Amino acid sequence: MIALVDYGIGNLRSVANALRYVGAEVEVTSDPAVLSNAEKIVLPGVGAFGDGMAFLAEYGLVQPLKELVSNGKFLLGICLGMQLLFEKGEEHGATAGLGLLPGRVRAFPPGDLKIPQIGWNEILPNGESTLLSGLPQPAYAYFNHGYYCDALPEDTAASCEYGVRFCAVAERNNLMGVQFHPEKSQQAGLQLLQNFVRL
Repeated sequence: MIALVDYGIGNLRSVANALRYVGAEVEVTSDPAVLSNAEKIVLPGVGAFGDGMAFLAEYGLVQPLKELVSNGKFLLGICLGMQLLFEKGEEHGATAGLGLLPGRVRAFPPGDLKIPQIGWNEILPNGESTLLSGLPQPAYAYFNHGYYCDALPEDTAASCEYGVRFCAVAERNNLMGVQFHPEKSQQAGLQLLQNFVRL
């Protein structure tokens, strides 16, 4: 069973439908006990970094998520859910994140590109990746974000170019994240979710 975290800020229905489509049993929950009993956890999210952390704290999920990941539970963060895995976000002032991955969530630099990035962009693999196994090359995914994850190279399974080169897919042992929306990324996104389900 995969627990899909409901903390009041996320695209739960489409993520749940995509996970079920690739064969997962899904339970939408904000109960730490259900998260503990799940085989894996998916942390979705849309919106601002500070709001995401505030809602996780309000639902009493910050410490349980940290402990479950520390104990080896597989967790996949999607979009804002990925950003919250990092140490700090710079949106509307610095806000501490879950601190499960080193790095910061930064604003795109000013320039000619439209911010936020909305639409399709190429995923650029950085070597072997559990999540990206079997994806077509080149692979494209659907993004919708105004801030990006500045991650360590060793945690960056794939990058994307949009004004800067940023972490599009993060992997560190049992902890994973994708900046894009796999549930909106057609076959590539479904393959990625299936890879996670089959871990």
